Amino acid sequence: PIVSHNELITPTIAEKIEALGIDSVQVRSPLTCETSRGVCALCYGTDMSTGRLVEEGLAVGTIAAQSIGEPGTQLTMRTFHTGGIAARGLVENSYRTNFSGSVEIRECNEIEVETEGVQYLTALKRNGEIAVLDDKGRELEKYKVPYGAILKMASGSKVRKGQILVEWDPHRTPILAEKSGVVRFKDIEIGETVRQDAAKSGRAEELIVIEHTGEKHPQIIIEDTSGQILDFHHLPAKARIEVQEGQKIDIGHMLARQPKEVMGSADIVGGLPRVTEVFEARTPKDPAVMAEISGRVELYSDKRKGKMTIRIISESEQEIDHHVPQGKHLLVHTGDYIRAGDALTEGPLIPHDILNIKGEEDLYVYMLEEVQNVYRAQGVPLSDKHIEIILRQMLSKVRVLSPGDTDLLPNEVVDKFYFRDRNNHVATKARISDPGDTSLALEALVSKEELKEANAVAEAEGKSPAKGKRTRAATAKTLLLGITKASLQAESFLSGASFQETTKVLTEASLRGAVDELTGLKENVLLGHLIPAGTGFDPYQKMRVERLVEPPVSEAEEEQQMLHEAAETAEALGAERAPTMVEVMAPADAAEAPGRLEG
Repeated sequence: PIVSHNELITPTIAEKIEALGIDSVQVRSPLTCETSRGVCALCYGTDMSTGRLVEEGLAVGTIAAQSIGEPGTQLTMRTFHTGGIAARGLVENSYRTNFSGSVEIRECNEIEVETEGVQYLTALKRNGEIAVLDDKGRELEKYKVPYGAILKMASGSKVRKGQILVEWDPHRTPILAEKSGVVRFKDIEIGETVRQDAAKSGRAEELIVIEHTGEKHPQIIIEDTSGQILDFHHLPAKARIEVQEGQKIDIGHMLARQPKEVMGSADIVGGLPRVTEVFEARTPKDPAVMAEISGRVELYSDKRKGKMTIRIISESEQEIDHHVPQGKHLLVHTGDYIRAGDALTEGPLIPHDILNIKGEEDLYVYMLEEVQNVYRAQGVPLSDKHIEIILRQMLSKVRVLSPGDTDLLPNEVVDKFYFRDRNNHVATKARISDPGDTSLALEALVSKEELKEANAVAEAEGKSPAKGKRTRAATAKTLLLGITKASLQAESFLSGASFQETTKVLTEASLRGAVDELTGLKENVLLGHLIPAGTGFDPYQKMRVERLVEPPVSEAEEEQQMLHEAAETAEALGAERAPTMVEVMAPADAAEAPGRLEG
């Protein structure tokens, strides 16, 4: 094998794996490490300073904090000189194949459209996919197809490596007709919901939707000749209408387009606050609304004043309404199938929502990417493991929902590992539902061995045995705490108090009767002890030298040893220890020997 289980992946091994064409392998990570205090060496991997497996006792948390903090200082300095250049990332506008194979288009609702005599396929769905398969039908790669994108390949066609699969306009989002028919405007009134603008390409005036409040919701409705409504589209603010009222259109025709916002400065000045926002787990401003369940979408504009209602109906007919401010650009349309956690509107996602809807894994990926994007934009290479260690600390606490049979309290915030430990402890016990003739109390928690023993005794005496039922485990939900909050919630109250809100932390600790075991770095620095890292690491401190041979003993020491042993033997046989003799010199002797007195 190239690499075996629990072996370190070195650059050489990584190259061999890449040469085999393997895209991803499962690796250990600080995020999934099961060590209750710190992380284990195998989950951390390479020590970035030596290139070898990390030594036990290395203060990896401190190194992580320094690795994240250090680039920030240099980069902020640099922006003062350059005046903060707005660095716009290169915008993707197409996907090229990385492999040769055959194309498969999934859930794109693609239709043929003709523009200026050229026929092409366009996607009418927002969450379609295009995949490249090999001869055996195995998936080699897949991409999400944006709404309104042009598909360059039909399903089943063969492609070579490097060919373009999909193209789209990165600077505007189109709104396309999903049915053929006649256009009718609703609530589109110049001066109230739209304004007229001189068009650039020499056409007639262009209508642009303006931000507005009130009861009117501008829509484009598509009807058949008898006036039956076939399809309707809500128009967000800033959308430019591309059709006239009464115009006959075909399916796939562009009804309106919305210019995409130019991203703000991707400089570290725009970036460091973003890093802070992620690490403090703050709700970003103007966030996206996320779907709480998977299902089909229905849009309503008249359920609440000034809000659009997006209703999602799951396969089990569960319905959930999401209310979105009017004029926000929607990423979904009536009839789309979406998955739980997909964004319904544009904007940054709320980390707490990702945790509640999609779970820890997705949250890790999202937060890691968000932080890395800021540093990448500045060309700073930063190993993922540093960010992972900090994320691990942010997600180390749980809130107890129901205590079950454990000694935890409802709504108590405890460490994830402590919570797991309490559950494991309860799992080895049984609750007495019927004590029978044994000495066990009703509803008492006893270990399964005790119950067996008591029953064996009762049966031997011909009495009825006790009955036990399984214990209930506690349930909890993972909490996402910002780094400041996580530091104050630390197990050690000295560590928390040395950071912020000293009085509050110490008061709470004294009310709880907390005990600090001095296991971390900060509390030991505070008391002037040796820190438990590096050579002060616990196993190293407890190390004792084991002598392979006894060192040679001098004659005087040997004599002393013999006298000591003889005295001990005599005492053991009942002899009394002689009183200690003190030599007192006569004054005449003292005068003759001043040197001896001084000595």
